[in-house]
Amino acid sequence: MNKLRRAEIDAVAAELLELQSRIEALRDEEQDAFDNLPGGLQQAPGGQASEAAAAALCTALDGLEEVLDALGEAQA
Repeated sequence: MNKLRRAEIDAVAAELLELQSRIEALRDEEQDAFDNLPGGLQQAPGGQASEAAAAALCTALDGLEEVLDALGEAQA
């Protein structure tokens, strides 16, 4: 791989790391919102939606981690 493509991968990875931080913050906020609901409201539709959103954000983060790993492998 030449220097230019390696630099481009570095730039993409840096952008993805920024997005990862933003998604982590959103996940944490959503999880905190769910955790701070009373037990009865956690089981209500809104609480369940909040819990599902936090889980989906975790899944997104897992996928993003795989992408970052693959980018690292492409540079190796």
